[in-house]
Amino acid sequence: MSRVLVIGYVWPEPTSSAAGTRMMQLLKFFRNDGYEVLFSTTTRETENKADLDSIGIRTEKIKLNDPEFDKLLEEFQPDMVLFDRFMMEEQFGWRVDNMCPKAIKILDTEDLHFLRKAREIAYKKNEKAEKIYFNSDLTKREIAAIYRCDLSLIISEAEMKLLLSEFRIPKEILLYLPYLIENISESEYKDLPDFEERNDFISIGNFLHEPNWNAVLYIKEKIWPQIRKKLPEAKMQIYGAYATEKVYNLHDEKSGFIVNGQAEDSSEVMQKARICLAPIRFGAGLKGKLIEAMQNGTPSVTTSIGAEGINSELSWNGFIADSENEFIARAVELYSEKNLWRQKQITGFEIINSRFSKEQFESNLKSRLEEIKNNIVAHRRMNFTGEMLKHHLHKSTYFMSRFIEEKNRNRN
Repeated sequence: MSRVLVIGYVWPEPTSSAAGTRMMQLLKFFRNDGYEVLFSTTTRETENKADLDSIGIRTEKIKLNDPEFDKLLEEFQPDMVLFDRFMMEEQFGWRVDNMCPKAIKILDTEDLHFLRKAREIAYKKNEKAEKIYFNSDLTKREIAAIYRCDLSLIISEAEMKLLLSEFRIPKEILLYLPYLIENISESEYKDLPDFEERNDFISIGNFLHEPNWNAVLYIKEKIWPQIRKKLPEAKMQIYGAYATEKVYNLHDEKSGFIVNGQAEDSSEVMQKARICLAPIRFGAGLKGKLIEAMQNGTPSVTTSIGAEGINSELSWNGFIADSENEFIARAVELYSEKNLWRQKQITGFEIINSRFSKEQFESNLKSRLEEIKNNIVAHRRMNFTGEMLKHHLHKSTYFMSRFIEEKNRNRN
């Protein structure tokens, strides 16, 4: 049985974040394909973490700059190592190369962190993101990690295009792999609540993620007061994990702005809502909340950044609006017009079925991994830049790690 070691940035929390959902999809792919899977992470366990034992996945707590990780590699002998975000490759990649040089190294970027950060800075400074990310240390770090791996999984076509055209990364070390979703049948979507059975607007998202907090604040201050004037009976339902006091302080029964905290069942609350609002002004990757809205038959209004990478040439399952006034007008229109709402709902199902086919993209991943496994020497020879970056990282990281290990040993 082949073995895959996953080095997680955090414990997967599919009920809290899209990143958690993505990680669970990858873990289940490997399990269903017959791999023995070991999930490891440096972070503490959380109440919301997935029960990996129940799906046959062993877990291990690991530490940074600790030789015990080398022993884990020696004992487990993985055929593949999956790094959850580039920071994990920076910390542990050199140890994998030293202990298991034949193991295929896979990087799941989740989204391009340098792009998300550059867009946030650009938004706040009113500058172009390109000017920021080309001069960013974060960009250099993430791109270097991509080169050092045998394959990087890219969740958005827009990000694939950026890496191929702007950064000239070889296509052989990249694979477009969006969310892996089962097709929705006509009978399934006909069982969902209809227009008259739904009320209110919904916004949902993990509040540890800055774009989500920014969007909710924007709804509260700019979007919702105008919608409420036109739809005085409607409410704005806010859901999200890790809501802090500043989030709950937005709660206002009088204005119909309801902060609920984390939803026990996100599909249930999404199906009760008539419209999902996501005025996302910066970010990267695919917005899980909007895909989940489509799965649950909930049309949405979002921005160009919110929709990026999801619908391609297809119509949106609602509206894409980047100006404040248009966003408000479209939200009211979609909430009020039954026929339009039903038409947009069907469009959402079409997007899911044509753009996120679990069967198709799992097949693509399996084929690419087999191809790399059978031609690993030639594959790595083609990527000389990656081998060169490994050499320099290993020299610097090795000595720094050994220095920290010695300090920790003396302290104990």
